[in-house]
Amino acid sequence: MSYQSVFKRYELKYMLTREQKQKIVEAMSAHMALDQYGRTTIRNIYFDTDNYRLIRRSIEKPAYKEKLRIRSYTKTNADSPVFVELKKKYKSVVYKRRLSMSQAKAFSWVAGDDNIEEKTQISEEIDYFLTYYKDLKPQVFLSYEREAYYSLGGDDFRVTFDDNILCRQEDLSLDAEIGGTPILEDGMVLMEIKCSGGIPLWMTEVLSKEHIYKTSFSKYGTAYKNIIFPKLKEAMAYA
Repeated sequence: MSYQSVFKRYELKYMLTREQKQKIVEAMSAHMALDQYGRTTIRNIYFDTDNYRLIRRSIEKPAYKEKLRIRSYTKTNADSPVFVELKKKYKSVVYKRRLSMSQAKAFSWVAGDDNIEEKTQISEEIDYFLTYYKDLKPQVFLSYEREAYYSLGGDDFRVTFDDNILCRQEDLSLDAEIGGTPILEDGMVLMEIKCSGGIPLWMTEVLSKEHIYKTSFSKYGTAYKNIIFPKLKEAMAYA
């Protein structure tokens, strides 16, 4: 299986209405095309400590932050290929390392019940992360519908649109059907621009014309602030 395992890029986020999305898609038509997967459902399970150390640190907006997740692009079973992804952000630059393996192997490794036979720089980075934070557990299931576009110019400029972003803390399995609490307002779409350099002029023009501005948005962070933390606070009040 051939896949990109290392990423270094900027990831710029914008919150759009469906009308604004359509304007951008129209402007993209001469420059970008929908990738081979079309519209896909992405499933993620994020790992964190019992006290949510990773996401609490992340929403403080430090210069450096990191997170670990297991991701699939389809409903899975034990033998299905998934990605173990370590994502870091330092001074606005996103660094992502990922390895593909069976779902059973991925969860066994992250749980500390198994090791990776073939050691690589990426596996060693993930091993260090697992050792440093210790006792990481699946904490949230996040799914969303994604449309991903690539540049016809052959560069690494990409645009993704995510909607129907759902969060839950039960049934934390990639085998399960999607479902949960929406974290976006009705009719809204999250657009991400992913690039290693500047944004093309045609894109900056349509963003300016439609009065679309960059925002700070984390799916896991929003789920924690709006759904997970209020539940924790309520539980503490009744403890």
